[in-house]
Amino acid sequence: MIRLLSLMLLLAISVNAYAADQPNVILIFIDDMGYGDVGFNGATGPRTPNLDRMAAEGMKFTDFYVGCAVCSGSRTALLTGAHYQRVSMKPVLFPDAKIGLHPDEVTVAEVLRDAGYTTACVGKWHLGHLPPCLPTMQGFQSDYGIPYSNDMWIDPANKLADDIVLREGLTLEEVKAGHKIRNWVPLFRDDEVIEYPVDQTTVTKRYTEESIRFIREHREGPFFLYLPHTMVHLPLAVSKAFENRTGKLIWDAIEEVDWSVGEILKAVADEGIDENTLVIFTSDNGAAVGSSLPLRGKKANVYDGGIREPTLMHWPGTIPAGSVCSEVTASIDVLPTLAKLAGADLPNRRIDGHDIFPLMTAEAGATSPHKAYVLMHGPGAVRSGKWKFYPWQEGKQGQRFADIGREFSTDPVQLYDIAADISETKNVAADHPQVVKQLQAAYDAHIADIEASRRPTAPLIRPAGSHSPARPKVPKKNAKK
Repeated sequence: MIRLLSLMLLLAISVNAYAADQPNVILIFIDDMGYGDVGFNGATGPRTPNLDRMAAEGMKFTDFYVGCAVCSGSRTALLTGAHYQRVSMKPVLFPDAKIGLHPDEVTVAEVLRDAGYTTACVGKWHLGHLPPCLPTMQGFQSDYGIPYSNDMWIDPANKLADDIVLREGLTLEEVKAGHKIRNWVPLFRDDEVIEYPVDQTTVTKRYTEESIRFIREHREGPFFLYLPHTMVHLPLAVSKAFENRTGKLIWDAIEEVDWSVGEILKAVADEGIDENTLVIFTSDNGAAVGSSLPLRGKKANVYDGGIREPTLMHWPGTIPAGSVCSEVTASIDVLPTLAKLAGADLPNRRIDGHDIFPLMTAEAGATSPHKAYVLMHGPGAVRSGKWKFYPWQEGKQGQRFADIGREFSTDPVQLYDIAADISETKNVAADHPQVVKQLQAAYDAHIADIEASRRPTAPLIRPAGSHSPARPKVPKKNAKK
């Protein structure tokens, strides 16, 4: 009898740990922030006290991977739980793209919305800037932000709000006539452009204010707030309060993002909902301007500096304070994990992620759900336990890389012991032929599986007669306003 009661109690605790009380979820996704850009990973330039406190109060993930080393592919993997190649997404979409994320794909916003959550996207979208691919058509009940990277340009096909705010001396007639300049991008509210060009010095602050309003209005929950910051992508910009704080604009921008995280955490605490709110912080790819050290490489390549991201999870009373997870986890794991926590159904189509809640709560014996985490991005890579494998010769395939202090290996493939050699400096492929064979087989099997089961993107719907979205040819400094 006592044994039966104990079993029932354990079962009740297990169920409660998931869906008895649906947690609010805030997913903060930074653009181009590297592994070494944050204090909790050893940064000594920019100061990140709020992120460091978040790490002290929550869990740091040391081996968290994204699905792509650049923007659109990474966001696809995060929001769908599927490798971006499985849904035929391009690594980067531009304003002249003809496709976007297919509306038949199920995003984490749709999963949570259907489970009773109020959903909002505040920040950079980059999965399609026209119907049927806008955030409000992909599960988000509201959207406020920039539709793609801040170094791009406006597509004249975008719908203009009646009360649009025009800056830089522009007239409505000029905008309707197809005005375009690099680095001048629109600000959206739902499916309309409300400001053009957006003042980029204000975006981090405005995203933060918009997010806090959403948190306060929906504090009764459950809510899902997706906050994909525009910074610290080039061109860098900061508000007046953060100008010239450090002597480096990239560090100023990192410090403003850190401030934003602190304001979000404060708003959650002030509303008394911190013990029922999961906050996830990570980045879409490695550093473009900042630091990915001690990892090798940066943005746009598949060495760890391009795809292994600074990652924190914060949930007082559920995630142990000051804990560290060094198991291999990935952005594709976010959707299935949140679905389980919310008591929601998984998409009725194949995904690649797994539930990592046991790792988040430091459950005894919990291990990575990824026997081999395989990426097809660029020339490809495989992470399995302590091993990182590349099915290509070092110095080839156009990959950027950090200084490794030696000549490139002439071996046809690369294998590194990440646990002993975090900077991937010693190619040990020749010493471990069986490991190479196993990981090459895993890579080949992954490619075959993806190619056999690709799903389509969706064509963007352009209004008849709209001006060309082609890349502007006139440099900004010489352009007539």
